Amino acid sequence: MSKDLVVILTALNLEYQAVRRKLAGPQVHHHERGTRFEVGTVQGTSCRVALGLTNKGNHSAAVIAERAIQEFSPAAVLFVGVAGALWDTARLGDVVMATHVYAYHGGTSEDDGLKARPRGWEAPHGISQLAAHLARVNDWADDAPGHGRAPQVRFGAIAAGEVVQNSKISAEAQWIRQHYNDALAIEMEAAGVAQAGHLSGAPVAIIRGISDRADGTKNSAKDRNWQPRAAANAAAFATRLAVELLGEQEQIAMSRAEKAQSADRPAERVSNTVHNSTVGIMAGSVKDSNVHLNTAPLAAGPTGLVAELNGFREHLKHHHVEGALDDDTYREALADLESARRTASENTLDSSRRTTMTLKRLRGLVADCPVLVAELAHLITAGR
Repeated sequence: MSKDLVVILTALNLEYQAVRRKLAGPQVHHHERGTRFEVGTVQGTSCRVALGLTNKGNHSAAVIAERAIQEFSPAAVLFVGVAGALWDTARLGDVVMATHVYAYHGGTSEDDGLKARPRGWEAPHGISQLAAHLARVNDWADDAPGHGRAPQVRFGAIAAGEVVQNSKISAEAQWIRQHYNDALAIEMEAAGVAQAGHLSGAPVAIIRGISDRADGTKNSAKDRNWQPRAAANAAAFATRLAVELLGEQEQIAMSRAEKAQSADRPAERVSNTVHNSTVGIMAGSVKDSNVHLNTAPLAAGPTGLVAELNGFREHLKHHHVEGALDDDTYREALADLESARRTASENTLDSSRRTTMTLKRLRGLVADCPVLVAELAHLITAGR
């Protein structure tokens, strides 16, 4: 599969449900080793999300993250859920986006004490920039009457360990303060997901809603109140980030495809003599001293679009024969193309929307073939 979706992972079922409520039409996707994902689209958009549950701990999170990356080849992996705040730097309900992740339990025990062996992963620059922009725009949060002030997004380090941290005076708390005192939040999975992304080459973002203080004041009553709100805030920001991320990548892919198509298009040089001087026209024709560019429109109506889709099938076949598309991608592309042909022939407002969504998904599948992407850009416009 191509990078036409975002994977979102959570550790707790409460966090999973918060993200799932943001999705339309989730469908179960079975991994061959038994892991279940759900694939849907963010409500009101064409952004596809594969949602999975890792359970607690860095080790489990790393395994499921690696499995998701290999299964979906996503544009990015977002790990979403709740965390405890450190040093009173973030308020309950706020969202922390990790600029980098610490695996804080690394160290070596010597005669004169435990020495830290820091391990860290930085967030990808592009995702961090986009997240900072969304935080500045600040229109991502759900309207929540009676919940007081709107949540804020804060950027900083997140510490990930192997124990539940709920003390300001424990040995672990002192260790974190001594060696990782720039961390804003603490949790138990981000290091595993970050490592999986590092080894697989997949961009990873860690997004956590603050549900407690990790200072000994955590209790069940507060958890019942703040955990759902913190999880919902993290889910709201993460799904908005996913939508914007795929939108940016789509624009970049289209721009590259257009440039590639321009570079590959043969130049038809036509000359016209005017007053003993020659005027050279590139990629066009001259009639009666007027220039007419070669911009043949698609045939009008659903019949014309279906005919164009039939022609696109031959282009797909050619790229498959030439080795530009592997067997699996080719089969999926043909299935999407057939689905687009069926909906295009229905000629209704809803079928037009479904045709456009299917063609966008098809464009994601063939993203490595700029010429096909450029052709699909015109077909998508016609499908609308």
